[in-house]
Amino acid sequence: MKQKQQTEYEKMVLGKLFNPADKSFFFTLARAEWLQRKLNKAPLWAQGRKERIFKKLVGSVDGNPYNIFTPFKVVCGKNIHIGKNFFANWNLCLQDYAEIHIGDNVFIGPNVSIVTIQHPINADERKPRKVPGSLISGSRGNFEKALPVHIGNNVLIYTNVTICPGVTIGDNSIIGAGSVVTKDIPANVLACGVPCKVVREITDEDRIME
Repeated sequence: MKQKQQTEYEKMVLGKLFNPADKSFFFTLARAEWLQRKLNKAPLWAQGRKERIFKKLVGSVDGNPYNIFTPFKVVCGKNIHIGKNFFANWNLCLQDYAEIHIGDNVFIGPNVSIVTIQHPINADERKPRKVPGSLISGSRGNFEKALPVHIGNNVLIYTNVTICPGVTIGDNSIIGAGSVVTKDIPANVLACGVPCKVVREITDEDRIME
């Protein structure tokens, strides 16, 4: 029996080279765009409505998010999986070509991007080429890879942070403002910088509540 050929979307999920302009992405991308438009138009006071739209937009969320400030941007939506008590401030961008897993009690500040897609390093490989089935005019397209991102429980990510493909951030850690996270960050640490590096462990001496 002839084996069914994988779609470009299926290749993407499996971490293989894929063409993100392929027609197999159309419904997923169109649905995500429609839902996030509804989410971003909902007023701040309509939190219940925002939560209902948010649950349809993402792949899974455990319970109701704590709060979602808009605008909020995703690519596919259904590759995002979120735990309890999720808080997202303005301008969170989740580029979920691969899966993004976010644990419980995660707080994310303004202007944060979580990126999963890897563009080719070789300049020649970045040039658009003739690709059958491409949505781009003239059937032009390119080939890329995507790597999943994992964020543990009780993580705090400050403003203007970029998290790169394939990164894991451990439980209870804090990512300082303006950081670019290119490698895994262990649990229970304060990390910051470009590239992001561990500054120190978080201890009981950091408590501010008596």
